[in-house]
Amino acid sequence: METIISAPVKLTANTVNEVKRLMSEPGFDPEQYLRIGVKGGGCSGLSYVLGFDKQEADDEILEIEGIPVVMKNAHGIYLFGMEVDFSDGLNARGFVFNNPNASSSCGCGSSFAV
Repeated sequence: METIISAPVKLTANTVNEVKRLMSEPGFDPEQYLRIGVKGGGCSGLSYVLGFDKQEADDEILEIEGIPVVMKNAHGIYLFGMEVDFSDGLNARGFVFNNPNASSSCGCGSSFAV
């Protein structure tokens, strides 16, 4: 019997397209993964981490929509069910985090409390 582990984070189609675009840029290091996680700080207690990084010893490796992703094992509890979207509108351009586990978040949308 095969065990299938579902990714704790969902990437929207806009996010997948933007990340793949960034990965296809000249000079992109193909040994890097998309890192999704959290870190202490921010106005609500925790901030999101999203960027390209090398794998570390305590990382879980996932593949989401064909994108290699690394995440610290301990971060899954904070991120389970979260959706990352990419907005390319006139008023705002960037990644947006929609986290159902956040009990509160700040106005900038990049930090939250659980």
